[in-house]
Amino acid sequence: MDLGPAGFPVVEAEARVLESAPVGRRYHRLILDAPALSAASRPGQFFHLLCRDGAGNGPYLRRPMSIWRCGPGRDLGFLLHVKGRGTAALAALRAGDRLSLLGPLGQGFRLGPGWRRILIVARGVGLATLAPLTEAAAAQGVAVQAVLSAQAPEDLMAEEFAGDSGAAITAVFDSDGSGAVPAVEALLRARFQDDPPDGVFTCGSNRLFLLLQRLAAEYGIPGQIALEQQMGCGLGMCFCCVRQIRAPDGTVQNLRVCAEGPVFDLQAALAW
Repeated sequence: MDLGPAGFPVVEAEARVLESAPVGRRYHRLILDAPALSAASRPGQFFHLLCRDGAGNGPYLRRPMSIWRCGPGRDLGFLLHVKGRGTAALAALRAGDRLSLLGPLGQGFRLGPGWRRILIVARGVGLATLAPLTEAAAAQGVAVQAVLSAQAPEDLMAEEFAGDSGAAITAVFDSDGSGAVPAVEALLRARFQDDPPDGVFTCGSNRLFLLLQRLAAEYGIPGQIALEQQMGCGLGMCFCCVRQIRAPDGTVQNLRVCAEGPVFDLQAALAW
C-alpha cells in the first residue's frame, strides 16, 4: 500500500505549539495543533519549519524536519536533534507560541500488498523519520521489528519510536560494542536466514544503510531509505538538495531529495 503522496496541496500555515519538551540529552519534542495538516501527512514526508528567536529574528532559512507523529485525529509532531541556531530556536518555543510551517512535502514510505512483517534499522534522529511507519504498518496488520542504534542507552528513544505500534525492538549501542557494524550484521543475518521480513527500511546512519543495502540485496529483500539532506527551498526549485540515485538501468541520476525523495529505493541510493 502506498503511504506516500496524499494528493494534498502544499500549504504554508501557522500552528499553535501544544507541547515543547526535551527528550534525553540532545533531542527535543514539538507537538503542534494542526489536525488538517496531520491528517494529510504520510510517513516519510517532512515539513519546512521557520526558525525564529524570541524577538522574531533569524535564522531566516527554514529547516526541513521529518514528521514524527501524524495521522487522522492526531496532533502533528516533530522530534529534532538540537545542533545549531535553527534547531535551538525551535527548541526554545513554548506551549502557546505559533510556528510557521510549509508542507507536507516529499514522497513517503510504501508498504507492499500482502506484507506480514517489516524490519526497521534506525539510528539517532532517524528514529523520528521512521516512527510514523511503525504505527501505519501496525494499523494494517503488519508486524514491525526494529533494530535501534544509539551512542548509549540514555540516547535511545524507544518509546518515542514505537508509540502504540507494539514494535519489537532490539537496541544496540556504541558504548558496549553491540552497535558496531560486524555485530549488527550478525544480528541481521540471523533474522534474515531464519524468517526474512517482507521489507526493510532505514534512516539515520550511512554505515548501517550500506550494511542493510548489502544484506537486502544478498537475501533478495526489497527496501527503502529516507535520505537526510540540507535543503534551501524544500519545494524542488533551488536544487540545493540534489543527491545521486541509481536508475533501474544502472545509470546515475541527480535527483532532488525534497521532491523525488526523501524516500528512495534502498538499492538505488548511493552513500553520502
